[in-house]
Amino acid sequence: MGRLTYGRWPHPASAYITGISVGILVRSPFLWAYALCALVSIATKYVFRYKDRHLWNPSNFGVSALLFLAPASASVLSIQWGNVIWPMVVIWMLGAVIVWRAGRFHISATYVASFLLLSVLSSSITGNSWLATIAPITGPMYQLFVFFMITDPRTVVRGRRRQIVVAILVAVAEALIRFASDKGWPLPIAFNAAPPLVALAIVGPMSKLVDLRRQRSASSSAT
Repeated sequence: MGRLTYGRWPHPASAYITGISVGILVRSPFLWAYALCALVSIATKYVFRYKDRHLWNPSNFGVSALLFLAPASASVLSIQWGNVIWPMVVIWMLGAVIVWRAGRFHISATYVASFLLLSVLSSSITGNSWLATIAPITGPMYQLFVFFMITDPRTVVRGRRRQIVVAILVAVAEALIRFASDKGWPLPIAFNAAPPLVALAIVGPMSKLVDLRRQRSASSSAT
Protein backbone atom coordinates (compact mmCIF):
# COMPACT_ATOMS: atom_id res chain seq x y z
CA MET A 1 0.00 0.00 0.00
CA GLY A 2 2.84 2.38 0.81
CA ARG A 3 4.54 1.56 -2.47
CA LEU A 4 1.37 2.12 -4.49
CA THR A 5 0.48 5.35 -2.66
CA TYR A 6 3.85 7.07 -2.29
CA GLY A 7 6.07 5.18 -4.70
CA ARG A 8 8.37 3.95 -1.93
CA TRP A 9 8.52 1.22 0.67
CA PRO A 10 7.51 2.61 4.11
CA HIS A 11 9.29 1.73 7.32
CA PRO A 12 7.54 -1.35 8.79
CA ALA A 13 7.49 -0.04 12.39
CA SER A 14 4.00 1.48 12.12
CA ALA A 15 2.49 -1.69 10.65
CA TYR A 16 4.34 -3.76 13.26
CA ILE A 17 2.84 -1.70 16.11
CA THR A 18 -0.61 -2.01 14.56
CA GLY A 19 -0.17 -5.78 14.30
CA ILE A 20 0.84 -5.99 17.96
CA SER A 21 -2.20 -3.93 18.99
CA VAL A 22 -4.50 -6.20 17.00
CA GLY A 23 -2.87 -9.30 18.46
CA ILE A 24 -3.38 -8.00 22.01
CA LEU A 25 -6.92 -6.67 21.65
CA VAL A 26 -8.57 -9.30 19.45
CA ARG A 27 -9.71 -12.68 20.72
CA SER A 28 -10.79 -15.27 18.16
CA PRO A 29 -10.33 -18.99 17.48
CA PHE A 30 -9.84 -18.13 13.79
CA LEU A 31 -6.53 -16.90 12.37
CA TRP A 32 -8.29 -15.06 9.54
CA ALA A 33 -9.85 -12.68 12.08
CA TYR A 34 -6.42 -11.40 13.10
CA ALA A 35 -5.25 -11.11 9.50
CA LEU A 36 -8.43 -9.32 8.41
CA CYS A 37 -8.31 -6.92 11.36
CA ALA A 38 -4.64 -6.07 10.72
CA LEU A 39 -5.29 -5.58 7.00
CA VAL A 40 -8.28 -3.30 7.57
CA SER A 41 -6.39 -1.37 10.25
CA ILE A 42 -3.41 -0.63 8.02
CA ALA A 43 -5.58 0.04 4.96
CA THR A 44 -7.35 2.92 6.76
CA LYS A 45 -4.07 4.85 6.76
CA TYR A 46 -4.17 4.92 2.96
CA VAL A 47 -7.90 4.94 2.23
CA PHE A 48 -9.59 7.21 4.78
CA ARG A 49 -7.47 10.33 4.46
CA TYR A 50 -7.93 14.09 4.38
CA LYS A 51 -5.15 16.40 3.26
CA ASP A 52 -2.66 13.54 3.39
CA ARG A 53 -3.52 12.71 7.02
CA HIS A 54 -5.36 9.61 8.18
CA LEU A 55 -8.36 10.26 10.41
CA TRP A 56 -8.73 7.04 12.40
CA ASN A 57 -6.34 5.41 14.79
CA PRO A 58 -5.62 2.30 12.67
CA SER A 59 -6.14 -0.41 15.29
CA ASN A 60 -9.15 1.43 16.71
CA PHE A 61 -10.89 1.34 13.34
CA GLY A 62 -9.77 -2.21 12.56
CA VAL A 63 -10.97 -3.75 15.82
CA SER A 64 -14.25 -1.81 15.71
CA ALA A 65 -14.84 -2.86 12.11
CA LEU A 66 -14.09 -6.50 12.94
CA LEU A 67 -16.64 -6.46 15.76
CA PHE A 68 -19.24 -5.05 13.37
CA LEU A 69 -18.42 -7.40 10.49
CA ALA A 70 -17.83 -10.65 12.38
CA PRO A 71 -19.30 -10.40 15.89
CA ALA A 72 -19.84 -14.16 16.09
CA SER A 73 -16.21 -14.92 15.25
CA ALA A 74 -14.25 -12.39 17.29
CA SER A 75 -14.31 -10.50 20.56
CA VAL A 76 -11.94 -8.20 22.45
CA LEU A 77 -9.62 -8.59 25.39
CA SER A 78 -11.61 -8.53 28.62
CA ILE A 79 -10.62 -10.58 31.66
CA GLN A 80 -7.84 -12.74 30.21
CA TRP A 81 -5.28 -11.09 32.49
CA GLY A 82 -7.20 -12.13 35.60
CA ASN A 83 -8.10 -9.91 38.55
CA VAL A 84 -4.68 -9.72 40.21
CA ILE A 85 -3.97 -6.11 41.12
CA TRP A 86 -0.21 -5.99 40.52
CA PRO A 87 -0.24 -6.37 36.72
CA MET A 88 -2.80 -3.58 36.61
CA VAL A 89 -0.63 -1.33 38.81
CA VAL A 90 2.41 -1.96 36.62
CA ILE A 91 0.46 -1.18 33.42
CA TRP A 92 -0.97 2.02 34.87
CA MET A 93 2.43 3.18 36.10
CA LEU A 94 4.22 2.42 32.84
CA GLY A 95 1.38 3.85 30.79
CA ALA A 96 1.35 7.06 32.84
CA VAL A 97 5.11 7.50 32.41
CA ILE A 98 4.92 6.90 28.66
CA VAL A 99 2.09 9.36 27.98
CA TRP A 100 3.66 11.90 30.37
CA ARG A 101 6.92 11.84 28.43
CA ALA A 102 4.97 12.07 25.19
CA GLY A 103 3.08 15.14 26.43
CA ARG A 104 -0.28 13.36 26.29
CA PHE A 105 -0.94 12.70 29.98
CA HIS A 106 -3.69 15.35 30.10
CA ILE A 107 -5.67 13.36 27.52
CA SER A 108 -5.59 10.14 29.55
CA ALA A 109 -6.28 11.99 32.81
CA THR A 110 -9.23 13.87 31.30
CA TYR A 111 -10.79 10.69 29.95
CA VAL A 112 -10.38 8.82 33.26
CA ALA A 113 -11.82 11.73 35.28
CA SER A 114 -14.75 12.05 32.86
CA PHE A 115 -15.32 8.30 32.96
CA LEU A 116 -15.51 8.32 36.77
CA LEU A 117 -17.83 11.34 36.94
CA LEU A 118 -20.14 9.93 34.28
CA SER A 119 -20.14 6.57 36.05
CA VAL A 120 -21.44 8.28 39.20
CA LEU A 121 -24.18 9.95 37.16
CA SER A 122 -25.07 6.72 35.40
CA SER A 123 -25.23 4.68 38.61
CA SER A 124 -27.53 7.27 40.20
CA ILE A 125 -29.88 7.06 37.19
CA THR A 126 -29.86 3.31 36.63
CA GLY A 127 -29.56 2.29 40.27
CA ASN A 128 -26.56 0.08 39.54
CA SER A 129 -23.68 -0.14 41.99
CA TRP A 130 -21.09 2.60 41.43
CA LEU A 131 -18.29 0.09 41.88
CA ALA A 132 -19.80 -2.14 39.20
CA THR A 133 -20.12 0.86 36.90
CA ILE A 134 -16.48 1.89 37.20
CA ALA A 135 -15.14 -1.69 37.17
CA PRO A 136 -14.55 -1.85 33.37
CA ILE A 137 -11.81 0.80 33.52
CA THR A 138 -9.66 -1.60 35.53
CA GLY A 139 -9.78 -4.13 32.68
CA PRO A 140 -6.96 -4.56 30.13
CA MET A 141 -8.94 -3.24 27.16
CA TYR A 142 -9.60 0.07 28.90
CA GLN A 143 -6.01 0.31 30.09
CA LEU A 144 -4.67 -0.07 26.57
CA PHE A 145 -7.31 2.34 25.31
CA VAL A 146 -6.54 5.04 27.90
CA PHE A 147 -2.78 5.06 27.38
CA PHE A 148 -2.09 3.93 23.83
CA MET A 149 -5.17 4.50 21.66
CA ILE A 150 -6.90 7.73 22.64
CA THR A 151 -3.47 9.40 22.84
CA ASP A 152 -2.31 8.35 19.35
CA PRO A 153 -0.15 11.33 18.25
CA ARG A 154 -1.08 10.92 14.58
CA THR A 155 -4.83 11.25 15.10
CA VAL A 156 -5.27 13.57 18.10
CA VAL A 157 -6.32 17.15 17.41
CA ARG A 158 -3.89 20.03 17.82
CA GLY A 159 -3.94 22.11 20.99
CA ARG A 160 -4.17 21.07 24.62
CA ARG A 161 -7.65 22.51 25.19
CA ARG A 162 -9.09 20.86 22.11
CA GLN A 163 -7.53 17.54 23.09
CA ILE A 164 -9.20 17.81 26.51
CA VAL A 165 -12.56 18.61 24.89
CA VAL A 166 -12.28 15.61 22.55
CA ALA A 167 -11.36 13.30 25.46
CA ILE A 168 -14.49 14.47 27.27
CA LEU A 169 -16.63 13.91 24.18
CA VAL A 170 -15.27 10.38 23.79
CA ALA A 171 -16.07 9.66 27.45
CA VAL A 172 -19.60 11.05 26.99
CA ALA A 173 -20.19 8.93 23.88
CA GLU A 174 -18.87 5.85 25.68
CA ALA A 175 -21.12 6.57 28.69
CA LEU A 176 -24.15 6.89 26.43
CA ILE A 177 -23.36 3.54 24.81
CA ARG A 178 -23.02 1.83 28.18
CA PHE A 179 -26.20 3.52 29.46
CA ALA A 180 -28.16 2.31 26.42
CA SER A 181 -26.76 -1.18 26.97
CA ASP A 182 -27.79 -1.13 30.65
CA LYS A 183 -31.28 -0.09 29.61
CA GLY A 184 -31.49 -3.02 27.25
CA TRP A 185 -31.84 -0.90 24.13
CA PRO A 186 -31.06 -2.82 20.92
CA LEU A 187 -27.50 -2.08 19.90
CA PRO A 188 -25.05 -3.77 17.54
CA ILE A 189 -22.84 -6.30 19.32
CA ALA A 190 -19.79 -4.10 18.73
CA PHE A 191 -21.27 -1.37 20.93
CA ASN A 192 -21.73 -3.75 23.83
CA ALA A 193 -18.41 -5.53 23.32
CA ALA A 194 -16.16 -2.47 23.17
CA PRO A 195 -17.90 0.81 24.12
CA PRO A 196 -14.72 2.96 24.34
CA LEU A 197 -13.36 1.72 21.01
CA VAL A 198 -16.64 2.43 19.22
CA ALA A 199 -16.93 5.83 20.92
CA LEU A 200 -13.45 6.82 19.74
CA ALA A 201 -14.14 5.45 16.25
CA ILE A 202 -17.12 7.84 16.05
CA VAL A 203 -15.83 10.95 17.82
CA GLY A 204 -12.13 10.76 16.89
CA PRO A 205 -12.27 11.10 13.10
CA MET A 206 -15.00 13.74 13.23
CA SER A 207 -12.87 15.82 15.61
CA LYS A 208 -9.75 15.30 13.50
CA LEU A 209 -11.58 16.31 10.33
CA VAL A 210 -12.83 19.53 11.96
CA ASP A 211 -9.33 20.23 13.25
CA LEU A 212 -7.72 19.75 9.84
CA ARG A 213 -10.31 21.97 8.20
CA ARG A 214 -9.66 24.67 10.79
CA GLN A 215 -5.95 24.44 10.08
CA ARG A 216 -6.62 24.75 6.37
CA SER A 217 -8.84 27.80 6.90
CA ALA A 218 -6.23 29.41 9.13
CA SER A 219 -3.52 28.79 6.54
CA SER A 220 -5.69 30.25 3.77
CA SER A 221 -6.39 33.37 5.85
CA ALA A 222 -2.71 33.83 6.60
CA THR A 223 -1.80 33.74 2.91
